[in-house]
Amino acid sequence: MNTLYAIGEMLIDFTAQETGVLERAVTFRKNAGGAPANVAVCVAKLGKRANMITKLGRDAFGNFLVETLEREHVGTDYVFRTEEANTALAFVARDERGERTFSFYRNPSADMLLDGSEVERIPFERGDILHFCSVDLCDAPVRGAHRVAIERARAAGALVSFDPNLRYSLWKSGEELLATVREFLPLADIVKVSDEELVDITGIREEKAAALSLLKGNVKAVFVTKGKDGACVYTADAEAWQPTDERSAVVDTTGAGDSFIGTVLYQLLGRGLDGLTRDELSEMLYRANRAATVVVSREGAIPAMPTNKEVF
Repeated sequence: MNTLYAIGEMLIDFTAQETGVLERAVTFRKNAGGAPANVAVCVAKLGKRANMITKLGRDAFGNFLVETLEREHVGTDYVFRTEEANTALAFVARDERGERTFSFYRNPSADMLLDGSEVERIPFERGDILHFCSVDLCDAPVRGAHRVAIERARAAGALVSFDPNLRYSLWKSGEELLATVREFLPLADIVKVSDEELVDITGIREEKAAALSLLKGNVKAVFVTKGKDGACVYTADAEAWQPTDERSAVVDTTGAGDSFIGTVLYQLLGRGLDGLTRDELSEMLYRANRAATVVVSREGAIPAMPTNKEVF
């Protein structure tokens, strides 16, 4: 069985139990989170092998996150620990529609200290997938760790997946974030973006033209999520669209995009991208949309990830 490797931040989400701005929140619920970790758990809960690559503090929150990964059957061989920084925290507010705003505590956090030398021994194989996001492409040792992991994965014949997952508040400027994302995009085989992120990254408002503009370098497939308007995928040879599955009420949108790309990667593990037909792409989107629908009906990200029975 091939393996999904997810590299980047793992943190604690403290989600406000009252709707509205953080300033007025009184009660918070603790959940394990971080976009790459959410994807790893999604793949594991669907039934395939996943490993997390990150660094956590030697603190109670780090212990909690390791225990969470082990409980969800995600490998922890490449979860490193440090006393130089604490485990990252995020405080999450939700509005009446379940949409979120974040306040991050990571200046620095342990994940930012992951070093390239620590990922050199990861045994990537053909058919594996390495997944990453932009939060840990910040100007810190972890950016170099991403470069090493991507180079080693590609050399082994593994696919590389990138979800920019733009978090402007974590960067000195939006220009710096977008420049970094554009630098890393051609290194991936698979790109997942929201429709809003697609415009920000490309500067092109027409969706198809914007998506096709990303098909350069190693990029072979671009997945675009559009909330209530469904999701699309574009390759050089085919494209497909599926409507949003709206069978569940929206409680919390945290982790929805991660469950979407996690379900896509679950379907691609060991299969790869070659020769995908429009029908196959449509089926892939249908299952990914179904996973996201399950997740938004529950609170949190990792606790909300669906089982195989719920999606397939």
